[in-house]
Amino acid sequence: MAEITFSKAELERYSRHLIIPEFNIEGQRKLKAAKVLVVGTGGLGAPLIQYLSAAGVGTIGIVDFDVVDDSNLQRQVLFATADVGRPKVEVAKERIEAQNPFIQIKTYNTQLTSENALEIIKDYDVVADGTDNFPTRYLVNDACVLLDKVNVYASIFRFDGQVSVFNHLHEDGSRGPNYRDLFPSPPPPGLVPSCAEGGVIGVLPGIIGSLQANEVLKVITGIGEPLSGRMFIFDALSFETRTLNLRKDDNNPLNGKNPSQTKLIDYEMFCGIGQESEEEKKVKEITVKELKAWQTENRDFQLVDVREGYEYDIANLGGELIPLAKVAEEVNKISSDKEVVIHCRSGKRSADAIHLLEEKYGFKNLYNLKGGILAYADEIDHSLAKY
Repeated sequence: MAEITFSKAELERYSRHLIIPEFNIEGQRKLKAAKVLVVGTGGLGAPLIQYLSAAGVGTIGIVDFDVVDDSNLQRQVLFATADVGRPKVEVAKERIEAQNPFIQIKTYNTQLTSENALEIIKDYDVVADGTDNFPTRYLVNDACVLLDKVNVYASIFRFDGQVSVFNHLHEDGSRGPNYRDLFPSPPPPGLVPSCAEGGVIGVLPGIIGSLQANEVLKVITGIGEPLSGRMFIFDALSFETRTLNLRKDDNNPLNGKNPSQTKLIDYEMFCGIGQESEEEKKVKEITVKELKAWQTENRDFQLVDVREGYEYDIANLGGELIPLAKVAEEVNKISSDKEVVIHCRSGKRSADAIHLLEEKYGFKNLYNLKGGILAYADEIDHSLAKY
């Protein structure tokens, strides 16, 4: 590590680190030598990348295939209005290089998949998972375990945040718990909404992303006690915190007593994403273009919106608002003698409503709006706000 040297400008830049007795120049050398891969440049990734860069992590890799959207700007403080439509990794690289010219940034403008994850992750010391979906979380975890990499994990939803360090290498050579020890299998599709579906308060990613960056620095430098075997939970509304102890699961398919998984799998299939049940396939659908034609020709039909009232206030198609949770008690408001189009944000809740109405009440005249109001905003009415 002694071969890692600093210029006068670097010594002055990192001086507040260098004068910490427990950290000093040795800690800074470890940061400069380290390679950290950040998966996702969203709410968590934005502050995470900025603080790792400012701290002097020598090589930072950034994986993301998304572009900047207007809805990102409420919390993804790395981006500005002028960046809308640009690849996130491209913008992030520009911002970070302007912030710290003494580090190296590598970008991967691609989706992390079972085909490329091992190849991308193998060259890094630590992986920081800032993703917001279950398939990628399991993919990152499994790749890190198979490659013996530390996975610094965080997640956010509405007002709640979580942070942990998975697969940490202990002094005795053993590894700490990983995501599969905590969650052996994913929840059923649709049970846990994403931030895009459930929302997140704008400041929370900054709080949790900073804590995640702190754990990365601790792992790299070896100072303090990383959150290995522990899960930190933060409630922004009550400002209460909890730390849960985690244990390794003997049945973990990756590194339990009888490992059964030695390679990456199809994580979309594992999480049940994109797999329609036979019942779901039976739901009659109507496209947004067909709905527009019905509206234009003044066809006699009923339009029902099963979203929540606060969603209706953001954008609506003028349908009758009956939130999904109230469909059963307000079933008398739904016509049984003419065609009824039911819609939600993207089509999932409206399909659930149709299943309920057909199975319990015998409706035969219901159509699900394919793609929901988001599709209508994309294809028919661009003045509608998307959320």
